[in-house]
Parts: sequence; C-alpha cells; structure tokens
Amino acid sequence: MSQLKSIATALPDHKISQEDVLAVLAKARGAALPARLKQILGNSGIDHRYIAREPDYYLEQRSWPERARIYDEVGRELAERSAAAAMAKAGLQPADVDVIVMISTTGTMTPSIPSRLIETMGFRQSVQTVPVFGYGCAGGILGLRLANDLADANGGQNVLLISLELCSLSYDYSQFDKKNMIATALFADGCAGAILSGKGGQGDAPSFGAFEQKTWQDTRDMMGWDIGDTGFDLVLARDIPTFVAQDFAPFCDAFLVKQGLDKGDLNEPACHPGGGRVVEALEDYFAPELSGIAATREVLKHHGNMSSPTVLFVLEKILRDSPQKPILMTALGPGFTSVLGILNPVGAN
Repeated sequence: MSQLKSIATALPDHKISQEDVLAVLAKARGAALPARLKQILGNSGIDHRYIAREPDYYLEQRSWPERARIYDEVGRELAERSAAAAMAKAGLQPADVDVIVMISTTGTMTPSIPSRLIETMGFRQSVQTVPVFGYGCAGGILGLRLANDLADANGGQNVLLISLELCSLSYDYSQFDKKNMIATALFADGCAGAILSGKGGQGDAPSFGAFEQKTWQDTRDMMGWDIGDTGFDLVLARDIPTFVAQDFAPFCDAFLVKQGLDKGDLNEPACHPGGGRVVEALEDYFAPELSGIAATREVLKHHGNMSSPTVLFVLEKILRDSPQKPILMTALGPGFTSVLGILNPVGAN
C-alpha cells in the first residue's frame, strides 16, 4: 500500500455565518423566516463556512453557463492552490507527479481541470489525468482508494489527488422545500489536495491499509443530483442518522473484524460529518470505546459540509498530532454508498 505524503486545503474568499444565511433567506423570501426553519439552521453544527461568491449573488437567477463559468474560475484557482501546497509539503515538483486524480460532483469540464493544470502548473505532458464525477460526499475516501491503487501501479508512482466541490452553485433560494432548506443549512465550498506515493525510499509517512465499499439496494433516493433547468438539483429524501445506526454500524463492525481491530484499538476516526445529527449518530456508534470525533465536529463547525473534500480536511487536522494508532476513515454518499479505509501510523507494517 502507498504512503500519504501530504494533505493541503484551500477555501474561497467569501465567509458566511449561519446568521448571514438566515438574513439571506429572509431577504429572498421577503418576510421573516418561520421558527422551524431557524431551528433547522441552528441545529446544523455549523458556525460559518466559505462560498464561491458574495451571499447576494445567490439571490439572482443563474443559468447553466453562468454556473459553469464560476466553477471554472473559482474551482481552478482552488485546485491550483491546494495542489501547489500539497506538493510543497511533500517536497515534490510538478515534474515528479505521475498521475493527477480529481474528484468533483458539483461541476464538470471538458477538457478537465487536471488537463488544464498541465499547462498552468508545469506538469509533464505525459502525466496521466483521471477526472472522476459522481462520488459526492463519499468522494474523499473513494478518491484516496483510487489514488492508492494508482500509486501502487507500475512499480510505484507519485499521485496528486484533488478533491474539489463548489456546493453553493446548486443553491436555489427561490425554493423553500425541505431539501433545499437542508442544503442551505449544511453545504459549502472547498478543495483539498493530497500526495500519495508508492515509490520506496522517500522517508516515513502514514500508509494505507484496507478499503471497503458497500452500496445498498433501493436507496438511490437518499442522496444525489437531478438535472434541473439551471443546474444540479439536490436529491435528499431519507433520514441519514437513522441509516447510520441501522445499516452503517453493522457494516463498519464487520470491516473492523476483518482487519483484526476493535474500536478501542483506533485513533480518533476521520469521518465525513454530513451534518450535526449525522455527527451525533457517528459518536453514538463509536461510544464508549472512543470519546468522540472532535476533529470532525470542528471541521463541520468552521467549514460546513463541503462534500468530498470535507473528510480530507478532518484527516489533515488529525495528522497534525502524529497519531500512533490506526485511523479509521468513513464517509457516506450517493448510491447510497458507504466507504471505509484504514490509515496506519508512521512505522506500522
């Protein structure tokens, strides 16, 4: 299995608090918000987050071409920043990278962003580019799994993983149904870059263990996109915290048994947070062996749910403390799919 050499993150310029969100929604509605909506927003577990444009921008009608233009402009800038920082932390130059994997479900371009980075960042013309669309919130860990497989190929390769989402491009404040209120309360923008290497003799770094994925039948209505008139429209139809307790928990139990691990053997897990109630459900699952998932809560509080890069923000935070136990990585996403992975500490076999 490959080593995780670095993680670096990037955020857009515009910071918005939950109080700001309430004000924008009230402005869009032309009246004070119902008490129930205020409660939903207040229980999100989020204090503030970052979005691609100023809040008033989202009150305007936007076309597909306009959304694509913002994705190109802001998305490429975030991808370049996170990629450059990840390579610098790993001590690599663009010419050292063999493969660029990019995960994104909130926009798409042809040629892809990785292809466009070849010219702007100086990657080799022979670098392999792998743009992946559709993983959603599970994309951070599924991206690590794919990057790990590619890093181990061809006798060992250096892989740059970029996980980019601009969730705010799907906001539609003209609709006040439940799923759009939840989207407004939770989703944000951000990007993470990571370097994985299957090459030997590059110093000590955490290494990947097993990964596992499960997609449940008859669950496609839980999360995803529909194609709307002006962009992607959120699909969000079922109670995910209940799913964590009833379906995710036994799947995770079985995975840990296969790895010869108990919950008490683990460092604090790196979890995609989803939202406040999902974090509570995950904490209930890990208790009492683990006291909580503080890094997951902290990232949700200060960044919101950025979809795929969120778990990489969490993992970056956990790795700052040089953990000495295996890190379980978890995420849930469209399908409905769960993905799990193990990151072993430095020096582990």
